[in-house]
Amino acid sequence: MSEPRFRRRVHTVVSITALVVLVGATCVAGTASAAVAATAPPAVSAPSPGTGFGGPGPEAAAPAAPLTFSGRTWRVKTSTRGVGPGPNVFSAANVSVDPVGRLHLAISRTTRGWSCAEVWLDQSLGYGTYEWQLASDVSALDASAVLGLFTWSDAPDYNHREIDFEASRWGVPNDPTNAQWVVQPFDAPGNLTRWTIGRTVPSVVRFTWSRSGITFEALAGGVVVSRRVSSGAANPLPGGEQAHMNLWLYQGHAPRNGQPLEVVVDRFTYRPLP
Repeated sequence: MSEPRFRRRVHTVVSITALVVLVGATCVAGTASAAVAATAPPAVSAPSPGTGFGGPGPEAAAPAAPLTFSGRTWRVKTSTRGVGPGPNVFSAANVSVDPVGRLHLAISRTTRGWSCAEVWLDQSLGYGTYEWQLASDVSALDASAVLGLFTWSDAPDYNHREIDFEASRWGVPNDPTNAQWVVQPFDAPGNLTRWTIGRTVPSVVRFTWSRSGITFEALAGGVVVSRRVSSGAANPLPGGEQAHMNLWLYQGHAPRNGQPLEVVVDRFTYRPLP
């Protein structure tokens, strides 16, 4: 199979139990458009769909305790074997909140390989602005790693209502672009925009979702460095989606440098529409 840089996200939660879904032993994320032109991606084929976050299956691990981050409760994804996205193994040990309230998502080595992190919000928020402030430089993530900040619903309507920011080179170390905005399906014209996120920390990524469209923005030092507006027919209507965060390995491949990694999120903010 060719090395697709953009793929349909497959969410297979095996033990949906705590309220935070980020990067564990396997992970996920999404895309859309930006102010920086992207080099044309190679042709890709979408992986077959998974079973979604519909509940524990045979690979489910013991439920993880929910986490409190930015004043909200998040569930934590866990699994005992590879699940989507990836496939990867997800572990609650890769998710933590530090004494100053920052969320840490990690990819770590285990006796059986690697594990990832994912968390998701325990409530649906609908239209509004979803904003993440990052305390880590994600411009130079290992080429196999993916950071995803996105919405997702288990119901298949509107392509699972998936709206994404993803930081990744999708296994291509020399790709000059390292991030993307996405409205699923990613392969519909205009639904995905590749761009290059810089090294400024902290940085902010956000999208404002309304009936009239979705506006994606990234800020560095308070300056907008990427912006894209999606007003196409593919934009979803709200209905049971939840905010997710994950850190995972593309196609389940080990980090190319053989080292564990971590992304720190300062805060998550949601602002309802006026």
